[in-house]
Amino acid sequence: MTARSDTSIHQMWRLPPADAVRGHRALWWSAGPAGELAVLLVHRRHLQHTRHAKGWIGWRLQVPFTGELVTVRGHDEQRIVVKDIRMQPSHLALLPDARFLLASGRTSPNGPEGLWEPNTVLFSPSGAPEAEFCIGDDIAALVTDAHGGIWTAYGDEGIYGSHPESAAGLAGWSSQGQATWAPGGRLPDHPLQGCTAATGNGEVWLVWYPAGRTYLTRIDPSTGDVVSYPSPVPRPDGFAVRGNRAVLTRRNHNKRSVELVRAELDGTIWAVTSRRRLRVPGRVVMHCGQGRDGSLWLRTGNTWLRIEA
Repeated sequence: MTARSDTSIHQMWRLPPADAVRGHRALWWSAGPAGELAVLLVHRRHLQHTRHAKGWIGWRLQVPFTGELVTVRGHDEQRIVVKDIRMQPSHLALLPDARFLLASGRTSPNGPEGLWEPNTVLFSPSGAPEAEFCIGDDIAALVTDAHGGIWTAYGDEGIYGSHPESAAGLAGWSSQGQATWAPGGRLPDHPLQGCTAATGNGEVWLVWYPAGRTYLTRIDPSTGDVVSYPSPVPRPDGFAVRGNRAVLTRRNHNKRSVELVRAELDGTIWAVTSRRRLRVPGRVVMHCGQGRDGSLWLRTGNTWLRIEA
């Protein structure tokens, strides 16, 4: 079955052929708190492709570079030029009031005072940098909430490194880079790797795994309360939740298909209600999924799908 034959799956945007002909490549992307999609385009002259990574994640940048941020809301498309970017981004995220941020996955300590190199730049709606700060080392997943909070899950090199927030596995930050939330021993196990992230009903979900099973951790940003559930899918790439329903995906790496799983919350257990292989328009690689308020945004090559929970 193709994606277009399922009424809960919608093709939302694809890179226009004119952009591809002009040499633009679609790199980092994010779904926003108002249901918008943002994609940062970079011209081929700034890029080199490695032999060891498939798809868009294999592009490496020559810094500084200029990008074009495309924001899609329904049938409307807005573009701004972002000049003189002096970092190697790993994540793009949208904030309220049309601001956005770029974050590099890695950072390093700077000097004996315990300070860390900034790895995140906050941009104004016009694309001008407003602030820079550090939000941890080895960021595996990142999502922002409707109030501008930043939520991160880390990889093993950060968790077993020396950055204090990364060592906890999961963290919350303000839009100015101040640490606002930590697990504080309330997780069922110690994280080893973050998978993906989502928002829903004013709450944030971070998906991660230790040495054994995978967990879905729900955080209430207003209180800091935490609830964790075993995931019905090991190590998913995408997760979205609406009420007691969830949709999860696992990629067939660099193939045109994903495993699509639907589940319902029965007390304290997410029980699988359906599971199938879903054909998609493009090849699926890492960083392909993000959940926003009941919708899972899935990147397949240069085409973005939205799958309703």
